[in-house]
Amino acid sequence: MADAKEERSIGELFSRLANDTTNLVRQEIRLAKVELGQKAAKAGKHAGLVAVGGGVAYTGFMAIVAAIILLLGEHIALWASALAIGVATLALGVFLARQQLGQLKQVDPTPKATVETLREDKEWVKEQMR
Repeated sequence: MADAKEERSIGELFSRLANDTTNLVRQEIRLAKVELGQKAAKAGKHAGLVAVGGGVAYTGFMAIVAAIILLLGEHIALWASALAIGVATLALGVFLARQQLGQLKQVDPTPKATVETLREDKEWVKEQMR
């Protein structure tokens, strides 16, 4: 009879371990979703700033570009003035966009907290199996 009671206790322990492991995996999945959502929001913010930078470069400088083209057009051919100013504003727009793209590339999509807790969970399960 002692063996039956002992086997039942071991069975109960394994059942409890299985339930705890299932709950742990569910919690890890929730953590991963939250962490990935935060990283996606950060990446979206930088992508939005890239678009804003491009829009500012385009709309903010249009009036200035026209004025400078007309001013230079008094001294050189109007087409040469437009070409020179176009190249300068293009360079500025590229600079602004690349700056934000660099920030976007620095966003690490790895859910580090989840990976770390999964390692801890693996060790916990190993210890429980001993």
